Amino acid sequence: MLLKLETIYSIQEVKMPTKNEISEFSMKIAEMAEESNLTIMDAIVVYCEQTGIEIDVASTLVSSALKAKLREEAQELNLLKKSAKLPI
Repeated sequence: MLLKLETIYSIQEVKMPTKNEISEFSMKIAEMAEESNLTIMDAIVVYCEQTGIEIDVASTLVSSALKAKLREEAQELNLLKKSAKLPI
């Protein structure tokens, strides 16, 4: 007798964040970093811990402006190589 195998795991629909969600997340992170005197990286981690959001999910909510701030902070902390900047 053949057994019918059933799928235990259901495929869940992956939802991409909207511009409004990205904007709201960025504002919350910037506000938290400023109020608590945290780096942007630390603010994201604290926010994820407080809300229960996975870091992988939070990474989809990071705006390009927030990415630029993250890159700048990482360069200041010598986590990334410093990129060349034009003198102004």
